[in-house]
Amino acid sequence: MDTITLQTLLEAGCHFGHKAERWNPKAGQFIYTKKDGIHIIDLAKTKAGLEAAAAFIKETVSSGREVIFVGTKRQAAGVVKEEATGVGAPYFVERWIGGFLTNWDQIKKNIQKIISMDADRASGAWKKFPKHEQVKMGRYLDRIKIYYAGVLSIKDIPGALVVVDIKKEEPAVREGKRRGVPVVGIVDTNADPTMVDWVIPANDDAVGSIQCIIHYLAASYKEGKAVWEKANKEVAPATPKVEEKKEEVDNKPKIRK
Repeated sequence: MDTITLQTLLEAGCHFGHKAERWNPKAGQFIYTKKDGIHIIDLAKTKAGLEAAAAFIKETVSSGREVIFVGTKRQAAGVVKEEATGVGAPYFVERWIGGFLTNWDQIKKNIQKIISMDADRASGAWKKFPKHEQVKMGRYLDRIKIYYAGVLSIKDIPGALVVVDIKKEEPAVREGKRRGVPVVGIVDTNADPTMVDWVIPANDDAVGSIQCIIHYLAASYKEGKAVWEKANKEVAPATPKVEEKKEEVDNKPKIRK
């Protein structure tokens, strides 16, 4: 994983907060100054928060737990999907599915149903149904996959969430808190940092800032996955060698009775 520097964060625009009148007093701990009516974020704290969050993600994934990346607003959706897909991580970029954490049993059934329907369509099992039924089922499947596509690989409740904008994704943050799932969040100056477990104070609106942070976190996910796969790599058992027994040759003369 590449080292993150203050210069990198500065060039990405991570230091720009919101207008001073829109600030959340609880975010004051990471505000460096105010310039032209805009709050400026302390990048030293951004760097520290990002590195701590990356270490947590790596540890979580290396232990076999999953981490879901959540970014459904316009500026974040494309970045989150690209970075998550690149490292094989699950993601939400359309909208958060209500109850994903708090009603997991039903969500799991939905995922299994989608996978089963997809497999049946691909195998031609739908051909036994009338044409109009096939069209209806296909439309339903395509529509629901829009929202579930990024999380079809999930088999259990995730070990953590990575959220781009904790105000926009408040339902996801609240579910994480209720279910005890740690939340890593990019927290701008208008948000409450006490809502998340791992705070990354930074600009959550600029594409450059989002790209910089999510790329770094995705890299930590990839490293954690590599550790997990290496530790659980199946080693084919060695085939035991069968020693051929040499037949003993009896050179003694046989005595006829």
